[in-house]
Amino acid sequence: MSNRLFAVSFPWRRLLLAAAFVSAAGVCVSASAQSNDPLVVRREANAWLNRIHAAAENEDYEGTFVFQRGGLIQSSRIVHVAERHGDEYERLESLDGRPRTMLRHNDDVYTFIPERKLCIVDQRQSKITFPSLVGPDSSAVLDVYVPQLLGVERVAGVDSQVIQLDPKDHYRFGYKLWADMRTGLLLRAQTLGPDGHVLEQIAFSQIKIGSDTDHNSIAAGIRNLAGWQVIHGATSAVDMNAQGWTIKPDVAGFKEIRQLRRPMAPFASGGAPVEVDQAVFSDGLTAISVFVEPGEKGARKEGFGSNGATHIMITRMGNFWITLLGEVPLDTLREFAATIKYQEPK
Repeated sequence: MSNRLFAVSFPWRRLLLAAAFVSAAGVCVSASAQSNDPLVVRREANAWLNRIHAAAENEDYEGTFVFQRGGLIQSSRIVHVAERHGDEYERLESLDGRPRTMLRHNDDVYTFIPERKLCIVDQRQSKITFPSLVGPDSSAVLDVYVPQLLGVERVAGVDSQVIQLDPKDHYRFGYKLWADMRTGLLLRAQTLGPDGHVLEQIAFSQIKIGSDTDHNSIAAGIRNLAGWQVIHGATSAVDMNAQGWTIKPDVAGFKEIRQLRRPMAPFASGGAPVEVDQAVFSDGLTAISVFVEPGEKGARKEGFGSNGATHIMITRMGNFWITLLGEVPLDTLREFAATIKYQEPK
């Protein structure tokens, strides 16, 4: 896969909005009684998933989190401020590697790259990112996952309800979530393979819920761009069907949520930017992206790859390269790829 597409598939913000394995966390403090009635468990799990989604948007919090996938560990610090009239402000800072800071006001995202004095301004493309992780339609999530309520454990010193979501089919991985008992804020998450082993995990190592940070400190950073080269992202909506593409996977739960077009670096120096179209599908917990890129036949090779829970499939269709990417088993990408059709528009 080309470095250009890989950068889109794993944007800096996606890596930073993940969190960490804390070896001392997860000590069980109680085992609250849980119902064995599947309807009761589903109702209670649905309420917890709704709380997780709402808390990420509506609570004030600040803390440090780490993302672990195999040998990769990345630490970040987040401050989130929710105003009473509905506005959100967020500051996200990388703690490892080169300094990076992201400031967000609602869906407007400002990414600062200090060594280049560069600020990239773009729109947030997804709200399903840690510590939200769960989409707004939690009932649809439970149509394709079987929930379990596993009692109470401590994460970063906070009592948390443990919810396990087991997939109903082999087209997705399982999840284990830890949500703050008081607010519902997601404090830890694991992606589980078919045999239950952890593919990757996310956790706060330190968290303060009810931050007293004033949103003005974040807003001031957004307003003060003097001395920074500001580049506005060129992502735009696109109708891939009108371009001749049909993608209708018959995989339960996955629904198309957006189609985007973004310019990528040209094939040759001085050439025109290459337009890449992206269709995104989600089951409410995980997402699959289908990238369509025109290109020369020798630009890359067909094949498969994986990194933790993420799988990638690259295939050729006529004069286009098709790249499928998602935190799903490889068979799921194969099912998606089998349904892709192209007919040149008249």
